[in-house]
Amino acid sequence: MRTALTELFGIDVPLVGFSRSPAVVAEVSKAGGLGVLAATAYGPEELDVQLTWIEEQVRGRPYGVDVLVPASTVGDRRELVARLRAQIPAEHIEFVRSLLEKYGVESGDLARGHGAADDQVVGVAPEGVEALVDVAFSHDIALIANALGPAPPFLVERGKREGVVVAALVGNARHAARQLDAGVDLLVAQGTEAGGHTGTVATMVLTPEIVELAGATPVLAAGGIASGRQMAAALALGAAGVWCGSVWLNSVEDITPDYIKRKFQAAESTDTVRSRTRTGKPARQLRSAWHDEWERPDAPEPLGMPLQMMLAKDAWQRIDAAAEQGVAGAHALGSFFVGQVVGSFGELRPAAQIVADMAAECAECITGLQRVIHGGAA
Repeated sequence: MRTALTELFGIDVPLVGFSRSPAVVAEVSKAGGLGVLAATAYGPEELDVQLTWIEEQVRGRPYGVDVLVPASTVGDRRELVARLRAQIPAEHIEFVRSLLEKYGVESGDLARGHGAADDQVVGVAPEGVEALVDVAFSHDIALIANALGPAPPFLVERGKREGVVVAALVGNARHAARQLDAGVDLLVAQGTEAGGHTGTVATMVLTPEIVELAGATPVLAAGGIASGRQMAAALALGAAGVWCGSVWLNSVEDITPDYIKRKFQAAESTDTVRSRTRTGKPARQLRSAWHDEWERPDAPEPLGMPLQMMLAKDAWQRIDAAAEQGVAGAHALGSFFVGQVVGSFGELRPAAQIVADMAAECAECITGLQRVIHGGAA
């Protein structure tokens, strides 16, 4: 298949695989797509290690990174951790403490937090993002994507200077117009079906709207795409390819805890929810007892990003650890970001096989449509 996306990166399949799992990223690129690593899952030093490893695996094939640059954050890098923790209300800390204990999870000292959680919160603060961007551009990346908010000038300017494609995820036409004005090279029209931070417009409606607005700028479709049929539909809507995230959560290489993968496989497409309780911004995830507790009438309102993210990451480290130890309450709380395609999850497959299966099914669908056009003679 040849599209504007395959031509732009010299890849074989018009598919971008977004994941926090380095092995998934490597396998997608090796299979002919473009793997993209979620950089904000790591601190700068760890990101450097992971990108070095990916480059050793892909042997010159293109890959990219994705960062989160929210329109506004609380505090700045110089005083981030201490100042942010001081801004988390005691009411919220007590609510999460009591929630964890209600489900049999040791709460520990939530006010102090954990280093790993702090590192990831730094990754969504302005100076923290710049540190991750510096690491990314020190490697041979082909793409850098901004998944939240308008692409800042320093990101676009550096991408153009260093020959790296700058992409941006958008959830409506207004966002797309801002990104085009900022000078991005590639738009990702992410429908509400997607996992993680999403808007409220469905992929089927959003994609052609963004394609028309973008003109010569390539557009990828995202949200609700985990099969070749859905990939063919995206191409029919005018997209140059697809951006897939949730499908890799059901891959062999994905690093999501096993108990969460089992919950995914048992879930239906209606078992997800857009909630601010994990990051402070609306993000689609698997509904669990965690969300039920935050929806109680006496629960506090979730904080903004990155305060809610800091509070929640502390809790989720404890929940995942307890669930792996067999604590039933922790299992009930367990969740992760995932899109509505979770209802299609079956047996785990290697990431490379997922790419191959999607490409083959997409080609078969397109051939079938040609037969329809020609009255069965193809």
